[in-house]
Amino acid sequence: MNKVVANAQAAISGISNGMTIMLGGFGLCGIPENCIAALVEAGVSDLTCISNNAGVDDFGLGLLLQKKQIRKMISSYVGENDEFERQMLSGELEVDLIPQGSLAARCQAGGAGVPAFFTPAGYGTEVAIGKEVRYFNGKPHILEDALTAEFAIVKAWKGDRFGNLIYKGTARNFNPVMAMAGKVTIAEVEELVEPGELDPNFVHTPGVFVQRIFQGEKYEKRIEQRTVRSRGN
Repeated sequence: MNKVVANAQAAISGISNGMTIMLGGFGLCGIPENCIAALVEAGVSDLTCISNNAGVDDFGLGLLLQKKQIRKMISSYVGENDEFERQMLSGELEVDLIPQGSLAARCQAGGAGVPAFFTPAGYGTEVAIGKEVRYFNGKPHILEDALTAEFAIVKAWKGDRFGNLIYKGTARNFNPVMAMAGKVTIAEVEELVEPGELDPNFVHTPGVFVQRIFQGEKYEKRIEQRTVRSRGN
């Protein structure tokens, strides 16, 4: 039952070239910073990354993009990363852009064992090309496949050594559904506590979905778009 590993380097053991991995977070909030740094250090490449976003040029998944360790991105929002844009337009990076709600639902379906579902999102756009269309209540829906990954890497506020996790604020957007969809789920947490210290009424991810957990060392918690006003206004 004790799922604690020593650090990020131990947590990512087994991730190798060509694998598909999920990485939680929303924008720069709730991203697994320690594990991303460990992946950069390990030099694994040819990765397919499923993530809501691609980070920024010098933070988050942008660090992996700088080293050209990502072959394909499956994402919904990528507008803050110039290197991502350059690689996509030059053909160096394969990209699958998905409506944000569909991305979350496809991860959730993967974790729940649902192989596919119909959704109206994306009908009539490039997203629908090559996909089955059915009508429900007179409205067209496209068939979307569930998403799973060999490894899912998430970041939580608190966790215990059994793998139970609590997320904070916006970090709850993609981390919980991705935690369910990985064959091996790695959780890095800001605070690692003993079993019984977490109120079970507030656990967002039960430990049954988590195989490895460790306490992260430092979190920058950068703001993606900082908006300020002058003093006195």
